[in-house]
Amino acid sequence: MGFKPLPAAIAVAIALLIWFVIPVPEGVTPNAWHLLALFVGTIAAIIGKAMPIGALSMIAVALVAVTGVTNDKPSGAIADALSSFSNSLIWLIGVSIMISRGIIKTGLGARIGYLFIAVWGKKTIGIAYSLALSELILAPVTPSNTARGGGIIHPIMRAIAGSYDSDPEKGTQGRIGRYLALTNYHANPITSAMFITATAPNPLVVKLIADVTGAQIQLSWGTWALAMLLPGLVALAVMPLIVYMLYPPEIKSTPNAAQFARERLQQLGPITRGEMIMLGVFAILLVLWAGIPAMLLGAGWAVDATTTAFIGLALCLITGVLTWDDVIKEKSAWDTIVWFGALVMMATFLNKLGLITWFAKSIETGIGSLGLGWMGASALLMLAYLYAHYAFASTTAHITAMFAAFYGAGLALGAPAFPFALMMAAASNIMMTLTHYATGTSPVIFGSGYATLGEWWKTGAVMSVVLIVIWLVVGTTWWRVLGYW
Repeated sequence: MGFKPLPAAIAVAIALLIWFVIPVPEGVTPNAWHLLALFVGTIAAIIGKAMPIGALSMIAVALVAVTGVTNDKPSGAIADALSSFSNSLIWLIGVSIMISRGIIKTGLGARIGYLFIAVWGKKTIGIAYSLALSELILAPVTPSNTARGGGIIHPIMRAIAGSYDSDPEKGTQGRIGRYLALTNYHANPITSAMFITATAPNPLVVKLIADVTGAQIQLSWGTWALAMLLPGLVALAVMPLIVYMLYPPEIKSTPNAAQFARERLQQLGPITRGEMIMLGVFAILLVLWAGIPAMLLGAGWAVDATTTAFIGLALCLITGVLTWDDVIKEKSAWDTIVWFGALVMMATFLNKLGLITWFAKSIETGIGSLGLGWMGASALLMLAYLYAHYAFASTTAHITAMFAAFYGAGLALGAPAFPFALMMAAASNIMMTLTHYATGTSPVIFGSGYATLGEWWKTGAVMSVVLIVIWLVVGTTWWRVLGYW
């Protein structure tokens, strides 16, 4: 994606309008308002895809440093602009993406998918559940939900559909391909919601929650995973059935799929040394991220989540599963570190300069006047936040732009901090269901042509409601059992 003049011009115009034309509101400092101008301009450029997000983020870092909006001392501006590149959450995701390259390189991801299909692939719905389970198994160590859903699972799904001559170019997508493509996609947002390391923007959510609450709530990997476990499993159980009701496949029985999967496994041959090592690394990461050493041996044995990721990468390098060339060629990891660092920096200073507090207060005043009570008000905030994603082509841009203010407004209106944080975190992933541009995985699967635009949007709208209900009912009940509120 190169430079696009029109979206770039619109983004610049928006930034200049906020900076020079719109008066600074009462209670907001000029520096905070000018940083908001740069921030909104950056988000507008990301939405319009004026340039790659990494390039836009580097421009944002330069502008923050040159304008000095974060610091009255010009000499301190560049330190502020680069401050988030030392944030451990950013490196957690970047390093985890590097590790996930080993899953693709060794073929472990494909083997897992075909193993499930070999066992449960005699029915079309069994194939759907096999794809969903493969997503679940891979999610904790695959922070790129695009790589997981689009790069690992989707080729398996297309191979199965092709074995039944279900091809959009032949007009036979209804045989089995449409159903499998939709379930392939809708498993992705659910598994993304279940682990901090399942998609890149989740650590941003963790950071924003900590900022808004003054570090009173700091979600660990284990806490997040436990909180999302039950609603996530229920959602994965329900989703293939809902899609089946919406678009039932013409072919219901698929005994050949299981045989096809077994043939693919034979082609892969015996499990390789690289796959065995990746399984071992996978196990170590899960044990450390879940905090099991600390549970068994005491708090002194706790290992930081980012430290765990570096341990995993080191093991992959020492054993030769990954080479340094593999690491430096993992463009998505380095790209994520750059754009994530820049956006976290801007969001952090918007909070430090009081802009988020002011915006949250404005939202609180508007919604509070409706007299809904904290439950109604927080539900309205969550729904407005989620469905605003129709206007976003990036979950990161959406979360950066809206999460802190909406979460802060909910707290001010009386929502209990911990469960509301979890609900907003879930909504930050549920919103991926909505459109064919909602996240990186969507254009990959939509672009294969198995579902029309109308079918995609209809399924997304239905699944968004289903998932919201599951998290509101099952999730909040589960969190009460866990003592989270």
